[in-house]
Formats: sequence, C-alpha cells, structure tokens
Amino acid sequence: MSSEPFSYAEMTTRNAGFVSPAEQARLNASAVFIPGVGGMGGAAFMALVRAGVGRFTIADLDRFEISNLNRQLFATLNTVGSLKAEAAADAARRINPAVDIRVMGGDWTEALDAIAGTHDLIVNGMDDAAAGVHLYRRAKAHERLVIDAYASPLPSVTVVRPSDPRPEERLGYPTVGVEWTAIDKAMREQCLVREIEYVLVHSSSHRHVDLEIAAEVAAGRRSRFSFSTMVTMAGTMMAEEAVRALLGRPGGPDCRGYFFNPHRLRVERPLPAPIAAMKMLLVRRFLKRMMAA
Repeated sequence: MSSEPFSYAEMTTRNAGFVSPAEQARLNASAVFIPGVGGMGGAAFMALVRAGVGRFTIADLDRFEISNLNRQLFATLNTVGSLKAEAAADAARRINPAVDIRVMGGDWTEALDAIAGTHDLIVNGMDDAAAGVHLYRRAKAHERLVIDAYASPLPSVTVVRPSDPRPEERLGYPTVGVEWTAIDKAMREQCLVREIEYVLVHSSSHRHVDLEIAAEVAAGRRSRFSFSTMVTMAGTMMAEEAVRALLGRPGGPDCRGYFFNPHRLRVERPLPAPIAAMKMLLVRRFLKRMMAA
C-alpha cells in the first residue's frame, strides 16, 4: 500500500496535452452510467476511471467466473465468485479513492428513469436484449446519448443520440412495439440473429472466426465467444467516444458505428444501402444453412 497521499491533480497530470485543465475539471464533474461491467463495459469503466471521470453508477447482476479470466479486466482469481459490480467498484476506488460510485444489481431497470435523468451519458456493457430495449427507449425519453458496440469478433463502437433510431428499429428486432418485460426467449434469440446478420453484412468478421461456432452462437447452442484483445479494444473505443461526448468534441461515429479490423489495419464502415441489401440476402441464406447444420 502506497504511503504517498492521493491527489486527483497528480493522478491526472499526464492527461495534460490531451485535455486542457478546464476539460479535466469537466470530466471530474461528469457522471456516467454503465450497466454491465464485465467485458467491454468493464474495459470502458477502467479507462474512464483512469481518465478522471468523477461519478459513476455501475450495475451488474452476475458474479465473476473462471471463464471470465480470458478477457474481463476486473476478473482475477481473487474476484472469482464475487459480484462483478462490487469487484469493479473496489478496483476503481484503488485507482481513484475520491471517485463517486453507486453500485447496483439487476434492480437498475426499475431505477432507470432516475439514473438517466442524473447522468450525462450511458455506456452499455450488457448483452441482455430485453434490458437493452428498455435502456434505449428510456435514454431517448430522457434525451441521453448511448455508447455501445456490436456482438462482433472485430472491435466496434456505436454512438446513438436521442434523435437516432433505436437499435431495435434499425436492425429489425421483433421487439418493436412490445413491452420490454414481455420480450421472451425466442425474441431475444432473434435479436441476436439480427445483430449477427448486420455484423456479417457490414464487416469482414467472417474471415477472422470459426463460422461453425458462430452459427452455434446464433442458434442459441453456445455462449458468445470473446477474446481479450478484441474486448479490451472495443471497451477502449467506447470510452474514447464517451470522453468525446462529455467534452463536447466534434466527430466520432454515428448510430451505425464502425468496425476496427486489427488484422488488416483498417476501419470498416457500413456499406451503401443497395450493396448491403444484396449482401443481406446471401448472409441470411448462409446463416440459415449453418444454424440448421
């Protein structure tokens, strides 16, 4: 344990050059809500804590498992079995003991209106389709920006502003017009399939993964596969967009986002609509055949 007294100014001194003193003060005064602090959400949370964001609400109902050790920054042998949100908050306070963190479990869905109304933006780190639908709908109602990523083998990031279509509308989920608490298992699975279809159409993800395993994921026969470098990169990309938004800086992706391909050293952006429509026909035919195999 260090005997040196903590100083926020000293902790953030090397941020100078990237942010001005006024911008650093703005980050310290900002509040971010992160539901899901395992993989991408945990990486985004870690980056934002180190950037000097001063207040968070984090939520997660799960506990760390051995299978999380391959990619989740707050997962260690010491935290396996611990609630993810509690462990993440403890680690964050060891970085910045002055940070204000509210920890929640699955009860965040009932408190979402109050949370959205008192936080500057939302970084979505969870993969529950029903709760995600609820999150995006209430974010729009409270005019809050949501930063997210796709279920993709390539790191990705999206920035969904209040005026943007919700992911359920843009990706064609079967949940449109359905109360979020009425979204059943079959609907959740279809949401994942729609998301995977989009990823396959607009990125070169299929070239970098085992497609048979991907088909099993889409069919609900296997958990999502994740790799440390991809998850951490995506979380850091999400944190970068959060900083941009908190500081009011221009630029960044739109609600469709982009994919970063570290294998080819390039950014992959959404295809033009006519090309995407033709490719979607091929992707759906391919997925249907693979999922039935």
